[in-house]
Amino acid sequence: MPSSSDILGSGDIEALLRQTGSAGRGSDDTRDEVDFRQSQRTEQLLNQAEANLAAALAPNLLGQSPKKQDLSGAAALQLHELARTLGAEERAELSMLQDVELDLRIELGRTDLLIEEVVSLKAGSVVPLDKLAGDPVDILVNGRLIARGEVLVLNDNFCVRVAEILTPRE
Repeated sequence: MPSSSDILGSGDIEALLRQTGSAGRGSDDTRDEVDFRQSQRTEQLLNQAEANLAAALAPNLLGQSPKKQDLSGAAALQLHELARTLGAEERAELSMLQDVELDLRIELGRTDLLIEEVVSLKAGSVVPLDKLAGDPVDILVNGRLIARGEVLVLNDNFCVRVAEILTPRE
């Protein structure tokens, strides 16, 4: 147990606080002053932004229309069709791709089946498609529709005659 001489009195505590507290209080005052200046600057910027917004919206709020620019001297933009022809370099680049394999598929039609219907398929089952006999078939290259055609039988083999080549927009 500490003796009575080891216990600090209130005067001793105040003396210690004065010695150490003066430096700490100074830094607190400086920190408070910086915080106060920053909050003043923030408040000033907010007031300026509100004033700018009010000035920008004032004509609309008063029912006035914004100033219109004089477009009398403006010229219409002329767009010319650019003809695209393959140069020698481009032809050489295309020839490098001539032996690249592509996935070509002819799609006769599509249908949606439930798992139960797929499991029950057997030899002789008939699956109805979404196209009628005589409708053009879709020709897809790498999954992209590029043309439509008609199914033919030539020398006992099925063939497709290309009837229409589609543009990229179609």
